[in-house]
Amino acid sequence: MKNLVARCHARGIGALVDLHALPGGANKGDHSGTNSGKAELWGSKSNKELAARSLLFIAKETKNMDGVIGIQVCNEAEWDAPSHGMYKWYDEVISQIEGIDNTMPIYISDSWNLGEAAKYSNKRNSVANRNGNPVVIDTHLYWCFSDEDKRKSPQQIAQTEVPNKLKDLDAHDGSVVDKGAAQAVIGEYSCVLGEESWGKGGGDSKEDLVRAFGQAQSRRYQEKAGGSFFWTYRMNWMDGGEWGFKQCVKNGAITAPPNLGLSQQDVQGRIQNAQGQAQQKKQETHGSHCNFWDSQHPGQYEHQRFEQGWDVGFNDAMAFFGAITGGGLRGHGGDKIGMLDLWVRKRIIESGQGGKFVWEFEQGLRQGVRDFYQSAGI
Repeated sequence: MKNLVARCHARGIGALVDLHALPGGANKGDHSGTNSGKAELWGSKSNKELAARSLLFIAKETKNMDGVIGIQVCNEAEWDAPSHGMYKWYDEVISQIEGIDNTMPIYISDSWNLGEAAKYSNKRNSVANRNGNPVVIDTHLYWCFSDEDKRKSPQQIAQTEVPNKLKDLDAHDGSVVDKGAAQAVIGEYSCVLGEESWGKGGGDSKEDLVRAFGQAQSRRYQEKAGGSFFWTYRMNWMDGGEWGFKQCVKNGAITAPPNLGLSQQDVQGRIQNAQGQAQQKKQETHGSHCNFWDSQHPGQYEHQRFEQGWDVGFNDAMAFFGAITGGGLRGHGGDKIGMLDLWVRKRIIESGQGGKFVWEFEQGLRQGVRDFYQSAGI
């Protein structure tokens, strides 16, 4: 494991350590550690204890190891796992990992129910839980397995189904002080549809349909998710077709965020432009914040916290955007903050702020991020 992580780090790649197979199986599939056709993790005390010991070993081994972006404690938990104590087991394992390294992001399976997992992550990622590991939800999105999806056309899936995915997060993100943080990654997806679906594509070529489906996923996941992992990179004997990331990138189905295609010179120019607008932007947005609350909801406030948060947000967004050109990362383009809710939580905790007006710091921080992106034109 150390050699693999070291190779990833040397290439500028982060490694998510995934305990993909668990004792007894987290689901009934043969990719879950057993070919028994049963999910025997959840009903077995000994299996859960063995899984926990394995995860604690991984946490100790990866503590302070460069390049590790997180530990995933479970892959594709069976849909009824919550009724067998899944979240209780998550709590037990994460609490023990906190004693080893409370900075390591912990990834959990949503058990095919993103809304319930978001509620759980809100609690784990509350501002009050200052010493808790950040928790990220792993959800998997496919449209090629169920009979219901096979009855849909590629156009219907790309134009209606994909844009509506991840809406279960809407009631749970955007205000860490009130709700806690809710962040999800797409741990598996592809450009595969059932042959029944491809057959409903009308006169469009399959290549065009694959491209439209993949681009719809790229847009949605870049907009709403904290990251996405295509299944898989390629096959041993070919680039992988609709299952292969290499092939789908080559065909233009999977596209990178536009900001990652910028030249270093362009990134530096956009940063300079944003810096030149910073003070005016700060005054405008701070003034709007004060005017709204003082006029619409008169009372006592601590508006200086908005200014403090704005400075943090603007400078953080600028630091991420310029990380590659500054030599901190390999490649080209300008990065954005990938999991803003968790980043806001981190910054609130680090600020040491509390009390009933800490929400002003959060609003300022989020506005500072938005103002940098607007000024930089991304």
